[in-house]
Amino acid sequence: MEFTAKDVQALREKTGCGMMDCKKALVETNGDMDAAVDFLREKGLAQQAKKAGRIAAEGVVLAEVFGNVGVVVELNAETDFVANSDKFRELTAKIAKIIADRNPADVDELLTLTEGGVSVADMIQEVFLAVRENIKVRRFARYEGVVASYVHAGGKIGVLVKFDADASVLSNDSFKEMSKDVAMQIAAAMPTYLNRESVPQEVLAKEKSILVSQMKEDPKMANKPEAVLEKIVAGKIGKYYSENCLVDQAFVKDDSLTVGKYVEAKAKEIGSAIAIADFVRFEKGEGIEKRQDNFAQEIANMVK
Repeated sequence: MEFTAKDVQALREKTGCGMMDCKKALVETNGDMDAAVDFLREKGLAQQAKKAGRIAAEGVVLAEVFGNVGVVVELNAETDFVANSDKFRELTAKIAKIIADRNPADVDELLTLTEGGVSVADMIQEVFLAVRENIKVRRFARYEGVVASYVHAGGKIGVLVKFDADASVLSNDSFKEMSKDVAMQIAAAMPTYLNRESVPQEVLAKEKSILVSQMKEDPKMANKPEAVLEKIVAGKIGKYYSENCLVDQAFVKDDSLTVGKYVEAKAKEIGSAIAIADFVRFEKGEGIEKRQDNFAQEIANMVK
């Protein structure tokens, strides 16, 4: 029995499954629509499609270094119970290793990559069938070179830091201590940018505009000369840098030093040129709006 693109669309509307899954189901069942629905149900895909709209805001962030490649990945689930399960943690670790080895361009490409003939999408599907919760790879980052990682609170926050340095420093204990300190600084102090040069001009312009508006609203500032106001703004922008740029932040273990000065001191001690090149910080579920369940209202709606 043959089938058309309209049949694929009809099956998709009926089950909520993806187009490729619907096409495969029709191929496997020779175009029989009812059998295709059963096929998708047997595979657990129809149920997964129903759950796909549920918010996966829990999960885990894993940051790990594999030789000269560092990876940080966020995998989300619906509950902490599933996120803390061995199956979920093992899946996260397996996905991180695939990212390290295969260097996918984005999440879509990652899902198509295979290991032992099984795609990442199918690995996720297998765990879904075991835990019956929506599972999603939300994002990842990958660095090559001299990289350090840090995971906070069992996977709530993951950090990768890339350094401009010779690979020989990786075996140096002082470097190991310093790189961990920097990664922990990023986890705790949440810098937005690496340095002043990396702050976009439009961000600075907006910040300056806000500061000027604030001063105009302040009776003590409103009548001050323009030159004085410019100096005050410049000072406040300096504070903005010290709060938002990693190398300008006060080092959490010794606030008499900036992070940049701390790294310089350690580089001198080690006897090798070392600088922070880049970093990434993922916090589990950040930016995801979590659903607040109102069970009384839910039951009332069901009765209606």
